[in-house]
Amino acid sequence: MKLTENQISKLILDSAFEIYFKLGPGLLESIYERILAIELRKKGLLVETQVPISVNWKGVEVGIGYRGDLLVNDLVLIELKSVENVLPVHAKQLKTYLKILDLRLGLLINFNEIG
Repeated sequence: MKLTENQISKLILDSAFEIYFKLGPGLLESIYERILAIELRKKGLLVETQVPISVNWKGVEVGIGYRGDLLVNDLVLIELKSVENVLPVHAKQLKTYLKILDLRLGLLINFNEIG
């Protein structure tokens, strides 16, 4: 059965909350990334980590300048943070990644916020 973006998002958020409530804030982003990938794969989702984001200009590839943290079922991009405060630049970064990858849905998840 093919899952919708909303169904995938629910599985992602459920897993992220479980990780946060069990481990709490303060770990490295890379640790949260690995654990989230493990949990999502256990749920039967296809997860790619550190997805290269290739920038093209007028049909010419100018390089892989960035990497998305997790791509789930080729539909949902997850950008993880472990910072005191999410800044507007973090949301803009995710929007740019979505545009380049031609995706509709991205989740910005900060494992270091309290509340």
